[in-house]
Amino acid sequence: MFWLAHAAVLLTLLLIATEVSAQQGAGLKAQYEQMAPQLARSPFQRPILLSSVDDTERPTGEMHAIVAHGFPALSAALQRADAWCELLTLPANVKRCVVDDDAKPLTLHMAVGRKFDQPIEDAYALDFRFQVIAAQPQYLLVEMSAAKGPMGTSDYHLTLEAIPLDARRSFIRLRYAYANNMAARLATSAYLATSGREKVGFTVVGRDGDGGPRYVGGIQGIAERNTMRYFLAIESYLDTLPTPADRRLDKRLRDWYAATERYARQLHEQTLDEYVTMKLKEARRQVAQATPVR
Repeated sequence: MFWLAHAAVLLTLLLIATEVSAQQGAGLKAQYEQMAPQLARSPFQRPILLSSVDDTERPTGEMHAIVAHGFPALSAALQRADAWCELLTLPANVKRCVVDDDAKPLTLHMAVGRKFDQPIEDAYALDFRFQVIAAQPQYLLVEMSAAKGPMGTSDYHLTLEAIPLDARRSFIRLRYAYANNMAARLATSAYLATSGREKVGFTVVGRDGDGGPRYVGGIQGIAERNTMRYFLAIESYLDTLPTPADRRLDKRLRDWYAATERYARQLHEQTLDEYVTMKLKEARRQVAQATPVR
């Protein structure tokens, strides 16, 4: 009798989870319908909308976008922790990512550092707990969280939601947020006053003397740039899945770089050759040293 009672409890929990997922999917669908006119006239000349929060203690960026990928293939790919490791290493500052299958929940051991080549020992560890919260025929919710990050940052969250629009398109919401303590805020202020003083985000906050756009800067700009990098990494990963395995990494790197160069004012860091050479070196190093970063 015990196993029958246990099975009944599990079934009830499953039904509750399914109902919650259906409600969340319906909420995202309603959000899409509300945003459809804005997506159609997006300043990016494609159906994406990027927003951010002006909060030095809790930088947050959010992307809403229509992607040219059917939901079944998108959902199947982005439920996999190893897929996220592959796409998260496309940004220049992510030096390594290894999935720890023994951790509960699964953990992505990442190493983050400079946007140029550096020894792995000089990078910072960032461990993302990976969870597929919902994987339904009409809704996907994946969340990654990290309690601690580099240089006084903490409480990282990278969340992806997706729903189908039609056979070839899906609508996604990507949210990126973390917390800054006092030391992190001071370090960020120093960066923004020196090497990062010319860095900007994507939100237009005014016009310069010649009528050109003046973009948001500061911590908001950082949040927007990182959110865009992760979104373009997701797209590049999905776009290159049909590519033969032996050519996939090289094409993925080149596609991601080309995508970022469309927004060179915000995202340009190095030349294509420098970027590809660095990333291929990091990939070879990860294969040779396949152990988690601690």
